Amino acid sequence: MSYEKLELLIGGEFRQGSEGKTEAVINPATEEVIGEVPHASAADLDLALQASVAGFKEWKQRTPLQRQAVMEKAARLMEDRIDSIARTLTLEIGKPLAESKVEMQFVIDVTRWYGEEGKRTYGRLVPSRTPGTRQMVTKEPVGPTVAFVAWNFPGTNVIRKVAGALAAGCSIVIKPSEETPGTAVAIARCFQDAGLPAGVLNVVFGSPDAVSRHLLGSWIPRKVSFTGSVPVGKHLLKLSADTVKRATMELGGHAPVIVFDDADVNRAITMMSAFKYRNAGQVCISPTRFFVQDGVYKDFVEGFTERAKALKVGNGLEDGVQMGPVIAARRLEVMESFVADARKHGATVTAGGERIGNRGFFYAPTVIKDVPNEAKIMSEEPFGPLAPITHFNTFDEVVERANSLPFGLSSYVFTSDGGKASRISDALETGLVGVNTPFVSTPETPFGGVNESGYGSEGGIEGLEAFLRTKFVVESGV
Repeated sequence: MSYEKLELLIGGEFRQGSEGKTEAVINPATEEVIGEVPHASAADLDLALQASVAGFKEWKQRTPLQRQAVMEKAARLMEDRIDSIARTLTLEIGKPLAESKVEMQFVIDVTRWYGEEGKRTYGRLVPSRTPGTRQMVTKEPVGPTVAFVAWNFPGTNVIRKVAGALAAGCSIVIKPSEETPGTAVAIARCFQDAGLPAGVLNVVFGSPDAVSRHLLGSWIPRKVSFTGSVPVGKHLLKLSADTVKRATMELGGHAPVIVFDDADVNRAITMMSAFKYRNAGQVCISPTRFFVQDGVYKDFVEGFTERAKALKVGNGLEDGVQMGPVIAARRLEVMESFVADARKHGATVTAGGERIGNRGFFYAPTVIKDVPNEAKIMSEEPFGPLAPITHFNTFDEVVERANSLPFGLSSYVFTSDGGKASRISDALETGLVGVNTPFVSTPETPFGGVNESGYGSEGGIEGLEAFLRTKFVVESGV
């Protein structure tokens, strides 16, 4: 087994924590300890913050073209190391190796796209009302930033913060998850080996609450970016209030899937079953509430059940595996709770509904039909391989049910009627809508939710803008 050497990155130096505290990293497929992630002490965090100040002073002076050159070199190093980084990713999250390689290719693409887009941080001239006066609107990096990310996408979650910050000319202190640290460290090595100045990128680990309180209590970071759960996002916003940090919050969702009678049902089944069980359902934009119109309900349930039963579940490093484990034992307990509650409310499990084996955190791909609104899974995000399916009758009914929760990240619609697609896209209260497709995330497009799913976007020009601030300059008599 080859796993990344786990270290902090502070001021351009890879090192262990100054107090020697570590935390075990567990392979969710085998329950074996694969590494020890170092915790940063308060003194280490202060060094990282100071390093980000020094790094920012140097990095913001680089031209966008110079910054892009470093980011392009980092992307090429990731390409050279993609096999080893993908293996590290699979060891710590459990997903099939093929999925890990797809994720790492996305990481590379994001790095490249942001590097290029950083050349286009345009301002503008505003015609003046006064003769002899010039009015300019300029964009400049917001300053040192901090970021916190969840474990479910060890590469994607990290690079969206890092690449956006670097392209804008910011420095960053990032705390990846202690459950999946190796991928982040491997990515950081690519940036350092590409010539990134010391202190521009700092990677720390530790007790999440202690680290977030320390970093967010400092006046040094001018922005915070977070990917994770709604409760944690609200907590971080409160911690950021005293220093009025700009914030981007990419929080949880509970994505509705609406399948109309006129849809290509086989296409919907094929696409959404693959997307549902990707990363064992541990995806913030995973389809999690299936609303299927009465006329195709029976066919959809039968087809989806058949696909779920056919999936090969196992260690992501083994050939042919299509779905890996959930991240930890605590998630198995959550899956069992959701299924038991659904059954209690009269729903029927047509596939899965149980743990697989007694070693590794494997839960069977699960389909539950006739799930009433009162079941917990219809109002709380399962974040696992559970597909609750219910039926609906009318357009207005399904819109009301889809919009009934405070979350609004992603939604999916299947219909062959163009007019209906437009109407429901307008009606759904989500930041992302996929019509006849689940693919709503690319490097060049905005990614983010509304309502309690957060605010701000990552990706696209919007993601770059999040790391920039606006300055208005008036020159008179010059």
